[in-house]
Order: sequence, then structure tokens, then C-alpha cells
Amino acid sequence: MQLEVKTDESFRVPYRFSNSPEALARFPFPFPDDSYMYSVNLEPHVRTGSGVFANAFDIDEHYVGECADRARALAEQPGVHYVSLPHMMQAQWDVLELIMESYAGDFPQVFELRKQGAQWNWVNRLLGIDDRFTFGDPASLPMEPFEYISRQAQGDWVLLEERDQTLYIGAGMTTERADYSIRFDLGMSWHEFHGPVPLAHELGVFDKALKFMLRLRTNHPVRRLNWTTTVFPRLETSAETLPDWGPNRTMVTPDNAGETVHLRVELQPLHRLPRSNAIVFPIRTYLAPLGELVTNPAWGRRLYRVMSSLHQELVDYKGMTRYHAAMVQYLSRFADASS
Repeated sequence: MQLEVKTDESFRVPYRFSNSPEALARFPFPFPDDSYMYSVNLEPHVRTGSGVFANAFDIDEHYVGECADRARALAEQPGVHYVSLPHMMQAQWDVLELIMESYAGDFPQVFELRKQGAQWNWVNRLLGIDDRFTFGDPASLPMEPFEYISRQAQGDWVLLEERDQTLYIGAGMTTERADYSIRFDLGMSWHEFHGPVPLAHELGVFDKALKFMLRLRTNHPVRRLNWTTTVFPRLETSAETLPDWGPNRTMVTPDNAGETVHLRVELQPLHRLPRSNAIVFPIRTYLAPLGELVTNPAWGRRLYRVMSSLHQELVDYKGMTRYHAAMVQYLSRFADASS
């Protein structure tokens, strides 16, 4: 595919973000029905179509802007966004290889990987990188291998290790967090870090998902979609930066919701890693303001029906309490209930 990227985007004040018609057409709209409730919703991550499911890891027009925002976040808050337990080094090399091989294979016009034994040459033309290193030798890279490659990847990345019939967070690169802290969650088990999610535990969703994850095999990835909303196109909405973005939630009105409220969809393609047996949990984030989404009449109708019938506990958990009513009032203009 021809990959065209924007080079002047900002996910902070002053915001400069929009989706081209091509990007909006491939947006992973997450609602198959007129109502929403948690489900396991895991499926095989098979390559389909020309949109976000066409490649192992999707890259789009926002790549350069997201990588720049990541670099800024890491510089502003060292030790907050990237963490790794010491024993995760083999998994770090696993995920570096997976991302490099996937990017080079799926986007050869901008990425290139040359191997001569353990001597590797990695070229990232979008970011102007041309590095040679020894695979397996951390000293041959300017930083840990997981940090090195995830600085060049869209979305957040979490490494899960399997022990005692459950999964634990062993490492993470998270500059696009939606209301959580990777430093706080590091070392937590599957049920511990999913603890704050309402309703899903009672429905047995996480028990079922864990059983599915523990059966995950190498070269047989699975995927799921998750969603929330955010005010303005800010990627980094973590617990640590709440004072920066929390007040925005009081600014939404029925008149400005189309520009301020963004649907935030996470594509999560999970892979079992071959050497370490860890699981990499990517969280690839897509943003679109409501005003863009409702240009598709079917999406506008469904958004109204989903949001107007959403369980209050989910409204609160997803951080929409302050502006949910204004958002629904805005979407009601596109309800078209007769169709």
C-alpha cells in the first residue's frame, strides 16, 4: 500500500488533528449493534481487506505525529511511560523482532530489515533511522530493545508474562494511556489490573478471556476492539496527567460536542512470543471526532443508540459522566429513528 503520513500534527494544545477521508473510511468503528455491553470479543487476527486488519500491525497517516508525541512524553516524564522488570529481556528481543519483521514485510517502502547472523541493520525512513546492532546484545542499542522499537511504533505496548496459570504485566511502553498508570500496574496479575472495570467481572468476561489468552499459540494471533471517548484529540490521558486533561470534560456542550468529543477506539492484536512465551498486548489507538463520524449516517444513528442506552456504570467508568448528556443531545440530531 502507498503510505502517506502527516508531518504537522499535535496531540496537545494547540491541537492539530483530523482524519483524511481515506483515514475515516478505514476507521475501526466498534459497534456492531445498537447497544453495548462487555464481551470477550476475541477473534483470530487474520489479514483481511485493505483497512486496519490488512497487516500484522497497522500504520496510518498519523504515524509521524504519534511518534513525536511519544518522544515528547518520554522526555517530559522519564520513568513514567516506559517500565520493564529486569527478567523481561528475552521478551524484549522477541517483540523487537516481531515489530521489525512485520513493519519491514508489510511496509517495505519505508522500513527495511537486513540480517547477517546476529548483525542486524534496521532502516526507518519515516523517522530517518538507519541503525546497526547485534541481536541479543543490549549494549549495541542506545536503550533497551523494547523501548527502542516501541518508540517507533504507533499505540501502546504491554508485555505479559505467564506464571501460575495467569498473566502478569512485565513491561510497558504507554504514552497513549486511557486513565491508567503502567507504573502502578507493573507486576499485577490479570485480574488485579482489570479490577476497576465494572460489570465485566460479574459477567465472567475476564475469566473467559484469560482462558482464551492462556491457550494463545505462537503464529496464531488474536485481536479485539475496545473503545472509550476523550475530549479533544489528546492521546495521553493517564492518571499522572489528569490535571492537564481532566478539566476539559467540563467544557462539552451540545453545540460543541461534534468538535470536542472524540471516539477513541483501541485495536488490540495479541501475539504469543516464541522464545520467552510472553504475550505482547498492543493497544493501537484511533481517534475521530463525533463530527467526522456522523458524516457516515449509519454510524451517526448507531452512535446515538449506543450512547443513549449505555449503562450508567459504564458511562462513569469510561469517564463520560460530565459530558454524556451533552454528547447524547448532540447525537440525537443524527438519530433518524425511523430507519
